[in-house]
Amino acid sequence: MPPRITALTDPEPGASSRRLVWLAAGQDGVPLGSAYLRLFSREGQEHLAEVEISVHPAERRRGVGTRLLEAAVAAARSDGRRSVLAQAEEGSPGDHFLAARAFRRVLALTYARLVLADVDLAEITRLAELPHPGYRLTAWEGAVPPALAGSYADSRRAMDDMPMEGTDYGTVVWDVDRVLAAAEAVGKRGDLLHTVAALDTADGSVVGFSELVVPGDGQGDGQHYGTAVLPGHRGRGLGRWMKAESIRRARERHPGLTGLLTDTATGNAPMLGINDELGYLPTHRAVEYQLGL
Repeated sequence: MPPRITALTDPEPGASSRRLVWLAAGQDGVPLGSAYLRLFSREGQEHLAEVEISVHPAERRRGVGTRLLEAAVAAARSDGRRSVLAQAEEGSPGDHFLAARAFRRVLALTYARLVLADVDLAEITRLAELPHPGYRLTAWEGAVPPALAGSYADSRRAMDDMPMEGTDYGTVVWDVDRVLAAAEAVGKRGDLLHTVAALDTADGSVVGFSELVVPGDGQGDGQHYGTAVLPGHRGRGLGRWMKAESIRRARERHPGLTGLLTDTATGNAPMLGINDELGYLPTHRAVEYQLGL
């Protein structure tokens, strides 16, 4: 018999999205799988939804995933969404599932990890202390200092031309309120946000940034949220400079950290090169799929 699909609602919508949830269960009530649909609400992405489906391995190939996907896609369509994104590890059952259901492969991502115990700290420190005429580094924890808030929000457009291939991701509009809300969201869940920024010494404005989120207890793996440089300041080694300083600070501030995680569009050769030079080792690749509604 087909699974029973029960619709739920996430009681705590985020600052930039809300979620719908479906639970698939057998006739005996035993859970078989779930689907989460994220409906983006921030300006520039109101057309977008993202689905994540999970089915117990023993229950696959019995129509559970298909029923969950149908429910999520129908909800996205009724909410007026234009595109639905989904991600799966390359070569996984999820990869094959999405490819067989009208989703189009639009982006490949390379995931990598830096093992902090293997880091050549002397070399990282050397890279972090290299002079870059016309620029200086600064850093903060949590929310951006008020004096830098305006130019930091402006610097977020450095991510606008990040290689996204055919993804209908839209344009995220950043202002000071959104920057502060993002930092607050990280803090509310108990994590620590560390930012290293490159400043133009001519006017003190932020021209690049590198964000790292660390578990609140300082243990386990940290996650890079983004490293980017404004177009007019690229080609001067600022990305590597900031990321090296981020690594150095993480080692110093959180000795219990074991690794740093990052993911990069496979077409983003400059950032992949920086990661390779700093010692990040690829762990796996993922595929981003898109369904037009």
